[in-house]
Amino acid sequence: MFLIGTLVNGLLIIIGTLIGKLLNRIPEGMKVTVMYAIGLSVMVLGLQMGLKSDNFLIVIISLVVGAVIGELLRLEDRLNDLGGWLERKVGSNGQGSISEGFVTATLIFVIGAMAIIGALDSGIRGDHDVLYMKSLIDGFTALILTTTLGIGVIFSVIPVILYEGLIALFATQIDRFVPQALMDQFIVEMTATGGIMIFAIGLNLTGMVKIKVANLLPGIVVTGIIVSTIYNL
Repeated sequence: MFLIGTLVNGLLIIIGTLIGKLLNRIPEGMKVTVMYAIGLSVMVLGLQMGLKSDNFLIVIISLVVGAVIGELLRLEDRLNDLGGWLERKVGSNGQGSISEGFVTATLIFVIGAMAIIGALDSGIRGDHDVLYMKSLIDGFTALILTTTLGIGVIFSVIPVILYEGLIALFATQIDRFVPQALMDQFIVEMTATGGIMIFAIGLNLTGMVKIKVANLLPGIVVTGIIVSTIYNL
């Protein structure tokens, strides 16, 4: 079944969140320090991904054009509105903002090459190993995030399953019409572009700045367009 990897990913995020919820009796000072540690770790991960680009000009153009599109569409505001709606429906227990937990976790779990590569492998070859690895990482990350951001992290399961599931569902068609060389190049540049976004998430977690990372998401699509154009020249 091509959705097994995706479902396992969602399940481990839920388990990680619930375990993190049980560990919420952490002193406030420790929570702050842990959040700084998470933020710094995410920044290093994003930096490593960002340096994988073969043509950094593609990354810059993708992020700039993506930012313009994202601002026009107000993606960050819409994602926060969805988080706010969840918060009103579920209620806040005083430990972190449900909206903040949902938005932050969604961006961390969805942005990155493992989600795309893993979903493609699941759909095309029935190989779920990449998504299994991502599931372990996401589960542990969900645990840590929940101790500081609260139960809102659990709602990130919905966009993760939809995103990975749709990629896996259409993977056969993607493999049929997209040459392997083009897909490889896209993954390299998408990884770098996504890495910059993850670096920005790390900055947000440390409280150093407040970057509207969701407004950068169209940059992934722009990357695909640019890489496809260059490939066909």
